[in-house]
Amino acid sequence: MKKLFALVALLFTFSGYVFADEESEADPAEIAIGERLFLETRFAQSWYAHPGKADPALNETRTTGKPLNGAFTGETMNCRACHMVDEHQDKAGMRTYADYARLTPIPSRKDGKRLTGRNSMSLVNISKDDIDNILFHFDGEFNSLEDLVVGTFTGRNFGWQADEKNVAIKHVANIVRNDNGKGDLAQEFGGSYRIILRGTDTGIPSELRLPSEYRVDVDTASDMEIVNAVAKLVAAYTGDLGFAVDDNGHYSGSPYDAFLKTNKLPQAPAKGESAIAYGQRLLDKVEMMKAVTFVDGNKHDFETHKQAFHFKAKELRGMKLFFRTGSTSQSGGNCASCHHAPHFTDFRFHNTGISQNMYDVVHGQGNFQKLDIPDLAKRNQSPGRYLPATATHPDATAPFRSHVSKDKTGYTDLGLWNIFANPAMPGPQKKIRAVLCNASTTCKDDELLARSIATFKTPTIRDTGHSAPYMHNGELNTLQDVLTRYVQNSVLARQGKLRNGDKELAGIHLTATDIDDLVAFLDALNEDYD
Repeated sequence: MKKLFALVALLFTFSGYVFADEESEADPAEIAIGERLFLETRFAQSWYAHPGKADPALNETRTTGKPLNGAFTGETMNCRACHMVDEHQDKAGMRTYADYARLTPIPSRKDGKRLTGRNSMSLVNISKDDIDNILFHFDGEFNSLEDLVVGTFTGRNFGWQADEKNVAIKHVANIVRNDNGKGDLAQEFGGSYRIILRGTDTGIPSELRLPSEYRVDVDTASDMEIVNAVAKLVAAYTGDLGFAVDDNGHYSGSPYDAFLKTNKLPQAPAKGESAIAYGQRLLDKVEMMKAVTFVDGNKHDFETHKQAFHFKAKELRGMKLFFRTGSTSQSGGNCASCHHAPHFTDFRFHNTGISQNMYDVVHGQGNFQKLDIPDLAKRNQSPGRYLPATATHPDATAPFRSHVSKDKTGYTDLGLWNIFANPAMPGPQKKIRAVLCNASTTCKDDELLARSIATFKTPTIRDTGHSAPYMHNGELNTLQDVLTRYVQNSVLARQGKLRNGDKELAGIHLTATDIDDLVAFLDALNEDYD
């Protein structure tokens, strides 16, 4: 949802749809209808099995502290149940399309699962046109946003078991076909799906008339064609979610962005310049600055963060640590090696040791390194024993895509390892290979599989104050916790005690004071996301 800055706040209603005044920038129709589908609660399995009955999983919003009353109590699962914005702003703060839990409650089914497998990653800036080979989800399961939407609407988070995908597809298509246009969402967003998706009815408000490439005639389309059309619209909506930018396309919402602009520092890579080279150039310029103009928080404060809007000496020290590679003689966080500016993610996959940490806490130090992880040949011989559940192997136990449990030795989360070279998931393989081969000399499948162990996608750290708790498992509560863990794991990596640990970890050398400065810088990446 783009930030809209209107000179006049007047809104008026026409045909059930709320329009902004003419001085506001209205979202294109495909984004508005994508938002409607993002909020749709009838696609879930519980609605298929018990039409009109609420899902108990949504009765509360889980947090790292005391749970809140569920934002969707009385309804069934939708995308917003895990990817929130302002549902609990007063009590728990804004979200950047993430939630407040380590792991989110999901519908109850016969497999006994009650929680998502991973922490809900923020959806803001999830995709960027200037980045090649972007994959989606923490383990890269999905090749595109459209694939992610189909996988979500037909997957376990919506209550569907691995062998129910075809039933789910038919159910979603039937909801769209049979929508009578009387629901709250329909009243707000222009009427029945049949009318809106066909896009030719003269009564459709112009702001909701879909471009031809997004239209589908639900009366003649197949179930899969309808689901794909739905996915394309939701992908348009989620792909449009972004942090504030100025007229030049440069990020503009955070104190860090204000500091760069105020001091006439480069705000983005030059044409043909890599993100790594840009980060080094920016560091060099900052190191050489003789006079610095700080951003004064007295002129503007945050509305959604409990901090002043400023960038001063402490934040500047943290910035230098962020972009600098550390050594035994110089502090540095080496953060920019994975969190590339200006997006502050490389959209790639890294092993920072989090899976090993959790496993060793439960099963004893050193046991993750001893864990028997099958090579490709062994895994291919018994996919139902090692890989995630699919239609071919619906009862697969997925030991390497599981929560660590003291009662189940060997169960852990290996991230991208579950997806690479998995014949049941052909979609993302080309991109995964391109990503992994950047660090390989031979690009042989066995070597790449080993390189994928316990690697997870790098999230953006823009506005990270709206996306706690942190890491793929939601294990860490604060940025101080994250940096302290990274320092600990960097020591393990240099000692050769971190299995498949990223080489970038060796460049982390931070003191307690450094961590305090670096947290200040990370907080300076926050903004009032709306």
